[in-house]
Amino acid sequence: MATKTWLEVALNGPWGQQMQPGIPVRIADIVAQGVACAREGAAIVHVHAYDEASGRQHDDADLYARIIEGIRGQVDCIVYPTIPFGGEHTARTRFAAIEALAQRGLLEWAVVDPGSVNLDQYVYLNPYDHIQHGLALAARHRFHPGYAIYEPGFLRMGAQLARAAGVPQPIYRFMFSQGIAFGFPPAEYALDAYLRLLADEAPGAPWMVAGLAVDTLQLAGAAAARGGHVRVGLEDAPLGSGRSNLEWVREARRAIEGAGRELASAAEVRRALSAN
Repeated sequence: MATKTWLEVALNGPWGQQMQPGIPVRIADIVAQGVACAREGAAIVHVHAYDEASGRQHDDADLYARIIEGIRGQVDCIVYPTIPFGGEHTARTRFAAIEALAQRGLLEWAVVDPGSVNLDQYVYLNPYDHIQHGLALAARHRFHPGYAIYEPGFLRMGAQLARAAGVPQPIYRFMFSQGIAFGFPPAEYALDAYLRLLADEAPGAPWMVAGLAVDTLQLAGAAAARGGHVRVGLEDAPLGSGRSNLEWVREARRAIEGAGRELASAAEVRRALSAN
């Protein structure tokens, strides 16, 4: 069991402010909210970069660099970006910003999602060659893959491919939902099912509860009590959330401490991963 609980905040996601009005889009706002959440106890900050003029996600290495350096210039935390949706991207173009950031020495973690899934009417597509390309970059540049586990098969494939690629320790994020019909709802039986599978496929690997259109606080205490970690924030929250990112972090901290656990610092997260 981990000695302390990692708390991650996912600040914005791909929603745009029409669907999730409270998300930060401007670089200055993303940085400010990331810093505030880190000071409240979030050791990990996940961000999507936006084109400020159009209000649409824009996965540009220079934008991400400004965000990462802006947050880490004020607080010590792990800041990591996303990748664009599959669409018409090749593996190389999809991971272009990740590769550029890794070459600059700015990446500790990066998204590499090991599978595809239907999210309502949208197919979240991660072709096999995209997964392999992302893991090859992780092996070369020694960043940790962040796995979003939407379905149990993602866990099995991710563990198998990680062993073959020789990457640094992946982080397994169990994705729950209330507002979208994929995977499991945020229930303890579902968490225990994932943990049983993880013990078989990747024993001892770090894991956290997360999701889309979900109140992850329902599982925060249970996750902390089982030695896992917690992600909250406006990317994961029910759409139209009345809570800000900072309020989600504060509530998660209360739930974790209520389960008798302490929050890990970014330095403690790094040490735990290096020992895995």
